Amino acid sequence: MRIGMPLLAGCAAAAMIVSAAERSTVQAPGIAFNPERYACLRAKTPLRIDGVLDEEAWVQAPWTKAFVDIEGGLKPRPRFATRVKMLWDDGFFYVGAELEEPHVWATLTKRDSVIFYDNDFEVFIDPDGDTHNYYELEINALNTVWDLFLVKPYRDGGPALHAWDIQGLKSAVAVRGTLSDARDKDQGWTVELAFPLEVLKETLPGKKLPAAGDVWRVNFSRVEYRVETGGGAYKKAADTKTGKPLPEDNWVWSPQGLVNIHLPEMWGYVLLSGESEGGAAGEFLASGDEGAKWALRKVYYREWAYRNERGVFAGDLKSLGLADDPELKAAGAGSRIAIRISESLFEASLPAPGGANWRIRQDGLVWKD
Repeated sequence: MRIGMPLLAGCAAAAMIVSAAERSTVQAPGIAFNPERYACLRAKTPLRIDGVLDEEAWVQAPWTKAFVDIEGGLKPRPRFATRVKMLWDDGFFYVGAELEEPHVWATLTKRDSVIFYDNDFEVFIDPDGDTHNYYELEINALNTVWDLFLVKPYRDGGPALHAWDIQGLKSAVAVRGTLSDARDKDQGWTVELAFPLEVLKETLPGKKLPAAGDVWRVNFSRVEYRVETGGGAYKKAADTKTGKPLPEDNWVWSPQGLVNIHLPEMWGYVLLSGESEGGAAGEFLASGDEGAKWALRKVYYREWAYRNERGVFAGDLKSLGLADDPELKAAGAGSRIAIRISESLFEASLPAPGGANWRIRQDGLVWKD
């Protein structure tokens, strides 16, 4: 339900003890809110999905910025370059990715394997931007895919529907080198994906097909392991003390500020453009709605931190330490945010132009009534 749920008028006077099992895993990002933006051109004709990004529509499409560490500027830049292009038409949302890689390898061949146990490329799509009901796809250099549907982010209780498949998905990989052969060095691999709009529209209001001017929340991730070579084969590099594989690197288009890709509010903005050429990214997002949504998101982070510490939610911005927050003031939100709480629920609201309200609740869902 998207309407505000009934809440109790107040909360227990004495703070409850929150057990380890009850403590929330909600964390605020460690970087400023500044998602990447991309104007997605419209392809004039359907694309041939072969893993090679050489068609004229791909030539016209701009590349994203090179990927960064998932924590953003808090960590060094990635060892290898990764970048993406996007297109769309009446039938599909297209993604083309280029991954620099001197050692292209993959082992998993069964669909819906846990693909990030290999080096992989991942796509996350939230068409309506409410941070719930979004799509995830992972693919390795063998063109093996794992597609999931997330009802909610894991921090908000999930679940992830692993048995769900993207009906009509098209995917292809092209390796520039020799796959899983450590006797030489490779250039990398490219990925080409076509997501059917008939599937992606399922989470849009009224299940209407996407249209020019729509803005989605999208992100891309790359999992990369350090490897050792020997006898022409690859194996994951191991910690010399424990013998266990070294932790993987996580490189993304729009940084999260945490080692957690499931923060949809930090994903990039993708505009479905009506143009088939030109159109610079970064110019299209002028709506004040995003500032309002971010102001409420800050309340959400603080509410969970407050509850983890004190056992209850807070009923006002002062208690949350947000009464003088500069970002809330910049969004014109400071004194206009109202919070209702019970022992286990909260809802914060902020008036929007036209008499509506933006709202957020304890499971992170954000919506306009």
